[in-house]
Amino acid sequence: MGNPPHQPQPGTRAGLPACVRHPDRPTALSCTRCERPACPECLVDASVGFQCVDCVREGNRTVRRPTTVAGAALASKPVLVPVLIGLNAVMYAITALLARDPMSNENSDLFHALSAYAPSIAAGQWWRVVTAGFLHFGLLHLVVNMVALWFLRDLELLLGKVRFGVVYLVSVVGGSVGTYLFSALGTEGAGASGAIYGLLGGLLVAVIRLKQDRHALMQVVGVIALNLAFSVAIPQISLLAHLGGLVIGAVLTAGMLYAPAASRTLWQSLVVAGVLVVLVVAFAVRTPQINEQVFCPEPTTGVCYQVVR
Repeated sequence: MGNPPHQPQPGTRAGLPACVRHPDRPTALSCTRCERPACPECLVDASVGFQCVDCVREGNRTVRRPTTVAGAALASKPVLVPVLIGLNAVMYAITALLARDPMSNENSDLFHALSAYAPSIAAGQWWRVVTAGFLHFGLLHLVVNMVALWFLRDLELLLGKVRFGVVYLVSVVGGSVGTYLFSALGTEGAGASGAIYGLLGGLLVAVIRLKQDRHALMQVVGVIALNLAFSVAIPQISLLAHLGGLVIGAVLTAGMLYAPAASRTLWQSLVVAGVLVVLVVAFAVRTPQINEQVFCPEPTTGVCYQVVR
C-alpha cells in the first residue's frame, strides 16, 4: 500500500501562509518587525506599519519609561497627599468625638495616649514620635497644616509616592526629636508641622536641584523664613519641631535628588538609613537623661513624677 499524500496546512492550501498564532487562517499580512505572517486580529497599528502582538509585548518590556530626577515614574496627580489629609482628618474627628468638643479635641484620652510627651516616650512608648504627627490641637491647627500639605503636593509628583512618604514620616520623627532633645519635659507635642517643614526643606532642595530661576528660589526661602518667624513669635508653636523637620526633610530630599542615576536606589536607601541611625542615636542618648529626672508609673495617661535626689 502506498503512503497517503501529504496534507498541506489550511493556509498553504489557499496559496497563502498561515497566521503564526492561528494556523487555520490564511493571511497575506505580516509583522513589520519580525516579518512573520499574521492575521488582522494579531496585528497592532505601530508607528511604522503593523506589528504582531508578540512583538508589541516584547517592545513594551524593553522600552524605558520616563522618570523624574528622583527616579519616580511620571504622574499627573498626587495619590498619597489626599490619603495623608484623610488620615489627619479622621484622627481629628475621632479625638473630637471622644472629647465631645470639636474645638478642644486634645482633652480626649486617646489624644494624650498618642501625643509626643517626652517622659512617656522615654518610658518605652516610642510610637508616640510618629502618632503625634497625626494629631492636632483644634480645628484651626488641622486646617492650616492640611492646606499647607495640599500646596506642597507637587513634591509627591517629583519624588514618587514611596519617597514622598519616607520624607513625610521621617520628618515627623525629626520634628519629634527636636522637641525630645531640647524642650521642657512637661511639653506635650502634636501636629503635622514637622512633616510640613520637612516638605518645605525638600521643596527648597528641589528648586535648587532643578535649577529654577532666582525668583522661585527666593519665594521658597521667603515662605520658610516667614513661617520660622511665626514659630518664634508665637509661644504655642514649637520652633524646635519645625527646625527638626526642616533639616531632616532637606537632607532626605537632597539624598534622593542628587543620587547618581546608575546607583540611585542604593544611594537613596543609604541616605535614609543614615538619617534613621542618627535619629535613633539621638533618642538613645536622651532617654537615660530623661529617666533620671522623671518616673512614669502610667506612661499612657501621662502620670509622671519628678525624681528628687
